[in-house]
Amino acid sequence: MKALRSHAVGGPETLVLDEVADPVPGPGQVLVAVKACSINFPDTLIIRDLYQFKPARPFAPGGELAGVVAAVGDGVEGWKVGDRVIGMVGNGGLATHALVDQGRLFALPDDVDFDTGASLLMTYGTNYHGLVDRGHIRPGQTVLVLGAAGGVGLAAVELSKAFGARVVAAVSSEEKAALARDAGADEVVIYGRAPFDKTQSRELADAFKAACGPEGANIVYDIVGGDYSEPALRAIAWEGRFLVVGFPAGIARLPLNLTLLKSCDVCGVFWGAFTVRDPEKFKGQVDALFDLLKEGKIRPRISARYPLDRAAEAIALLESRKAVGKVVVEIA
Repeated sequence: MKALRSHAVGGPETLVLDEVADPVPGPGQVLVAVKACSINFPDTLIIRDLYQFKPARPFAPGGELAGVVAAVGDGVEGWKVGDRVIGMVGNGGLATHALVDQGRLFALPDDVDFDTGASLLMTYGTNYHGLVDRGHIRPGQTVLVLGAAGGVGLAAVELSKAFGARVVAAVSSEEKAALARDAGADEVVIYGRAPFDKTQSRELADAFKAACGPEGANIVYDIVGGDYSEPALRAIAWEGRFLVVGFPAGIARLPLNLTLLKSCDVCGVFWGAFTVRDPEKFKGQVDALFDLLKEGKIRPRISARYPLDRAAEAIALLESRKAVGKVVVEIA
């Protein structure tokens, strides 16, 4: 089989397309012929040894895939050769074949294409867990989404609207603002590029407050971090929830006096750990996502597609923060 692998710590340019032996599924494992693998922010980190998990090299990045079952290992129940599936692998998805634990696979309906299937779990799954389990979202609340034009951000806009919330989308350009509005955002704030001085930070906070309204944001969904977090926290509502999802702009340093003044909560959203700790609840949320997809309330917006031999370019595009929507690698 072919696999795009990391042999040394570095950026996307260090990845090598290798020819390797087909893996053999062990007990409880399923071999999937990969048809599509979406690119997510952890893929940009794991090859630089900056992610929470550091697999032994050489390894292929790619944690979210869709494909067809090619073989099953001993003890596998519920899966057979030919089944259409989506799955989570942590790493290994940027290959023609990948081993997946049977409990990390989900059936892909016949009317859902592989690219869409590969774009569902990490972005929408993260947001479902974040908004529902950590944010306790309710109809009529206001949600401020930072980084609202990326894959996770657009999914957060869509899901917030599906749950009956009013959404303020924060983005970095007019082009991204149009995407956020198309996904259902009620208001849009276009911010400049950090770093911000005190005046710029206060001006951004004022812009967030104006867009969120006099009561503020019941939920701040922070995918960005860095200098963008404090202005968003200043726009939070009384007893609001500030959800820490990611920090491509850097780890923020929040003034904790603001949490006291607003009586608000700062909540971490570690979706990957949640899926391992509570697999049954995770499975129920995946079923709910497929229902929302069928109802037309969510729709992964795939903005770029690459073949496997150009998958490094896909990772570089996401790393540059120029990607809008989802980026998918299609594998023949």
